[in-house]
Amino acid sequence: MSTTPNLDALKRDGFVVVRNLLTPDEITHYRTVATEATTKTRTGSWPHFRTVPKQFPPWPSTPPPASEGGIWGVQHLMHPSMPGRDSFAKCYFSPTILAVAEELMGVTPGSTEEEPLVMELFNLLVAPETKDFELRWHRDDVPETATAEQEVQQLSAKSPGGRQSHAQYNLALCPDASLIVVPGSHRRARTDAERTADAYEPNMPNQLVVELQPGDAVFYDSNILHRGVYRHKPASGEETRLTLHGSLGLKADDADDAEKKKVRATAVLQHGVGAWVHTPEAAFGLGERPEKMRANLVAMGTGEGVGYSLQG
Repeated sequence: MSTTPNLDALKRDGFVVVRNLLTPDEITHYRTVATEATTKTRTGSWPHFRTVPKQFPPWPSTPPPASEGGIWGVQHLMHPSMPGRDSFAKCYFSPTILAVAEELMGVTPGSTEEEPLVMELFNLLVAPETKDFELRWHRDDVPETATAEQEVQQLSAKSPGGRQSHAQYNLALCPDASLIVVPGSHRRARTDAERTADAYEPNMPNQLVVELQPGDAVFYDSNILHRGVYRHKPASGEETRLTLHGSLGLKADDADDAEKKKVRATAVLQHGVGAWVHTPEAAFGLGERPEKMRANLVAMGTGEGVGYSLQG
């Protein structure tokens, strides 16, 4: 029996589904809090969001009207001014989630006196209004213009030995079948068929739709070939997609490659978290570990001038 079954699956497939990560009571609670955050954002009371039809940051400062699709995400769930922030922080820093992240990043609990994990991002993915929205096929940190040789080189550098320097996940509060991946594509260059396929190809060879039930999470290599399909919500019905989208990092050693540090800093700080995470109001009051993880993020910088990982 393997002692690292989640890491084994991540290395092999590029993703791993962890079932029942939340209890029924937690699902109900977080769904209520997430619905409130989504409603405030849809009505213009929260200024940080992802808007249709834009896939990557920076996003506009005002949401498009519902008739044009509106929003597909709520940003900065742990911002000091976010209603429900305490609940979101308890979820993000929960021992259950941190334990999975530690396994995937090769961290042995208690193996170091310093805090090895870095607080990164915690956002919410939601159903757009009135019209469906699709993300194109992509890898988060490898541009689509990369040659096959460049892809292999970058993929190897970003997850040596199959481990990443961060753990990224979608945690479903409603039934979710939005994420589509090509298993195994995180360890190789794109095939000719993948390279020449339409950006929104609905039937990529060997693709797999990741199906989650409330409380399930999928942790995935951010450079697996993947995309998202967001079905719009009913005009006056309940929210049909509430998926917590988080990432946690591994603190870089001082001897680590400077370019790797810069790439990860860009991937995280491009979302604007550096603008508020250092403030006194950003303290969580949840004990020592969250504050050490927050300090590790503060050490990455403010985000000034880091640019953006991808365009579009």
